[in-house]
Amino acid sequence: MGRRRVSWHGRALAAAAVALCATLAAAGQAAAVGTHTVVAGTHTAVADTQSTVAGTRSTMAGTRSTVAGTRSTVAGTRSTVAGTRSTVAAATPTPYAFAEDATTVKGTADTTDSVRLEPGKTYKSSIGGDGKLYYRLELDTTSNAYVSATVVPRPGTTVSYSDGVKVSVQDGNSRRCSFSGTAHFGASQSPHPITAWASRETSGDQYACQTAGTYYVVVERSGTTGSSAGDWDLELNYVSEPGLKKAAGSTNAPEVWNSASPDALAGNPKHRRGGAGFTTASSLEQGIWQDGISPGQTLFYKVPVDWGQQLYASADLGSSSRGNGYVGTALVMSLYNPVRGFVDDVGSGYDGSQRSATLDPLPPVAYENRYALNDRVSGMRFAGSYYLVVHLAAQVADKIGDGPFGLTLRVRVGGTARTGPAYAGRAEPRDAFDVPAADSDEAADGTAGGAIGTGGGGGGDGNGTMKLVAVGGIGTGSVLVLALGVWTVVARRRAVPVPAPEDADTASAPVPAPWERGAPRGW
Repeated sequence: MGRRRVSWHGRALAAAAVALCATLAAAGQAAAVGTHTVVAGTHTAVADTQSTVAGTRSTMAGTRSTVAGTRSTVAGTRSTVAGTRSTVAAATPTPYAFAEDATTVKGTADTTDSVRLEPGKTYKSSIGGDGKLYYRLELDTTSNAYVSATVVPRPGTTVSYSDGVKVSVQDGNSRRCSFSGTAHFGASQSPHPITAWASRETSGDQYACQTAGTYYVVVERSGTTGSSAGDWDLELNYVSEPGLKKAAGSTNAPEVWNSASPDALAGNPKHRRGGAGFTTASSLEQGIWQDGISPGQTLFYKVPVDWGQQLYASADLGSSSRGNGYVGTALVMSLYNPVRGFVDDVGSGYDGSQRSATLDPLPPVAYENRYALNDRVSGMRFAGSYYLVVHLAAQVADKIGDGPFGLTLRVRVGGTARTGPAYAGRAEPRDAFDVPAADSDEAADGTAGGAIGTGGGGGGDGNGTMKLVAVGGIGTGSVLVLALGVWTVVARRRAVPVPAPEDADTASAPVPAPWERGAPRGW
């Protein structure tokens, strides 16, 4: 049997399809070095198609329109990325990021009608200038209850040194179950999120409130003389720690640990934008990290620390050629434990010259640390994520400039992880004291998932830009392939058998298209 004659239109269209798809694959691989290659590849594909297929100007006009749309999409992608860079460069303080699943509740002025808080939950509320609010807890005889209150002054608020928030857990006779946590804005006198915590604990003879029953969380504003009287927003976080399977071997806090400063970290810094709240804190592991911070802005980071490990951290504020003033307490870095309990903080002045602030060496994480009398030791009682919260005073804008200013964090986690205590139940939330592994999906220049935010900080295009361009290339490439496939089917149905040109290829079978051979997606 003689060879089956194939319409030269079909062969030409198949060849054009191969050329176009090969060009798209190459263009997708080139996305990592810029989108100009995508546009150039698109121009080449159009030129090849025009030279290969004659007499289909009407159809090719539609293809050229599609390609023009592709060029417009790619140009729009470049514009979007450029706009994102501009937004990051001109970072402005962002509002505090409350937990997305936070339940809105209203604190009461007395205990009678107080709303119940559930362990493992986060709540959003507010407190007035002379506020003293009550919330209710129902506790058993074995679990430890920790409640933190983060106050967030609203825009335009004026605060003084002594302004702050006070939290306590009390029984039905108004007796405090343990300490009363208080947080102040301090010497910076700059409005920003601050957090205080309180607890009801059962592991030790020194604690009151050992029976099961109803208890009350009392949240108060303190030192409000001379400050704005408006409401502050409030985030409440309630964590329950189970008791131990057997009593702790020691009820004395360790008195000796390695308090020597570690060797300086080496290597190139990585870019990581801080979050705007505890629940959006950006994950850091050991290393050097860079960001940008603007006056009035507060950035949140978290570092996983296991039982037996020590955390070391410092914050450097880069130099600036702008301004000639001085702010006494410009940069403040605070450390909070996994239940948002205050551990320690450090501050530094700023006059435009580079400054560094370093936390004093902290003890290794140990269950027995809770029996200490000072926050620096007592706070290091859990394994889990420890929060570094960095604030730049709003007054820096008047004295030095609007920023953003370069911020470098140096984080080291020393010591060997060891097995923790044997709990008799589960914490609420269940992951409260888990030590998360390094997040490979968290882009080095962005927050979780590589999202580009306005947290400040310089950096190149980064993974976020490359993913945006790659996705744009894949989407527009799919449109071209679909359009070409429809065009091919229509052309074959309309084709009339005619003698092939002398230079036409009369191969008996078409070459497989790239996607039929499992071609890579291009990134």
